[in-house]
Amino acid sequence: MGKIINNLIELKEILEKERKKGKRIVFGNGCFDILHVGHIRYLKGAKSLGDILVIAVNDDNSVLALGKREKVVIPAMERAEIVASIDGVDYVIVFSEPTVENLLLTLRPDIHAKGTDYTEESVPEKDIVTSYGGKVAIVGDPKNHSSRNIISMIKDMREK
Repeated sequence: MGKIINNLIELKEILEKERKKGKRIVFGNGCFDILHVGHIRYLKGAKSLGDILVIAVNDDNSVLALGKREKVVIPAMERAEIVASIDGVDYVIVFSEPTVENLLLTLRPDIHAKGTDYTEESVPEKDIVTSYGGKVAIVGDPKNHSSRNIISMIKDMREK
């Protein structure tokens, strides 16, 4: 079995076994299109909060639906493979929903880790996480890295 799990119920069963062993489950999510140091710092910060780190990667359609870009640079399964190769990431699942609410309710992680562009109070899924006894945590460095900015910089360089 690899780190990329394509079935939510299978991932739930894996995490239930880990939880029975006393492991603390941390959940994070994102697009991870054009990996950069901000992603790495976020993932390391999330991993530091527990034993098992699960990362949900937006599929291509959900990336586009966010409205931040017109195209996906790296296909979802390749992004999942890249994220899965990072030390500290235990499991990766690709998701297609507009939010991670269903994943959170199904997997019930102990901690939902979000980046520093949020506060604990502004995390959209905060009420869902607290409804089952989980906690929200903010991790990573200040949000001064983004795939969007890297893409823009590359476009600018090409035009010169």
